[in-house]
Amino acid sequence: MQQPDAQPVLELRSLSKSFGGLHAVQDVTIKVLPGDRKAIIGPNGAGKTTLFNVITGILPATSGQTVLFGSDVTSWPSHRRTALGMARTFQVTNLFPKLTVLDNVLLAIQGLRAMKFVLWRPLSSYRDVYDKARRLLQDVGYWDRRDVQVRNLSHGEQRQIEIVLGLASDPKILLLDEPAAGLASGESREMAAFLKRLDPMLAILLIEHDMDVVFDVVDHISVLHFGEVVEEGTTDEIRASTRVREIYLGTG
Repeated sequence: MQQPDAQPVLELRSLSKSFGGLHAVQDVTIKVLPGDRKAIIGPNGAGKTTLFNVITGILPATSGQTVLFGSDVTSWPSHRRTALGMARTFQVTNLFPKLTVLDNVLLAIQGLRAMKFVLWRPLSSYRDVYDKARRLLQDVGYWDRRDVQVRNLSHGEQRQIEIVLGLASDPKILLLDEPAAGLASGESREMAAFLKRLDPMLAILLIEHDMDVVFDVVDHISVLHFGEVVEEGTTDEIRASTRVREIYLGTG
């Protein structure tokens, strides 16, 4: 985690999103610094995914601001935010199951470049694309499995490859939407270890229901309830919070 005087990579200023009379997100203010590991937790229907959709430009904000690296991007489309240094994964895995791990990564890199419009030049001629794919897979320990078809990986491994694709744009902040969704306990532990191996300067903001993953990976937690941040603090503070147990865990 960086010093408090560092420029935030992401800052939400009283961000809100309403659907008619439904206030899905209300006055959310969060600051993420370089290298931060932060989580947003809350029960189903708390507004977590809606908040991510507003942050990434999939949904327009009703009010408030999204500031990325000092620039007000509230009205920007998703691709401009990606170009500035934001990446996001989704709850549902979106891979090409019959292609290899390497081919999936190559396509992700290609999709971010003008070369995707060139139809007459073979992909193998783009040595820099292969070099980048190799680096991404080596960094996370998957280079030796580059020729394995994605459909032959476990669900947990597929979720990890999904995150590798998110890293193809060289983001400075990565938004993870329930990376441990649908994973068995052993796979969840592997996911937590995988996330902890990522570049320490990469800021991570994640939504997650698996509290073991949350407490293992992040340093700071914001609790969302009916679209509002009702409590925030360190992992130890949130773990010990009676209010969080009542709201999130359903205990008295």
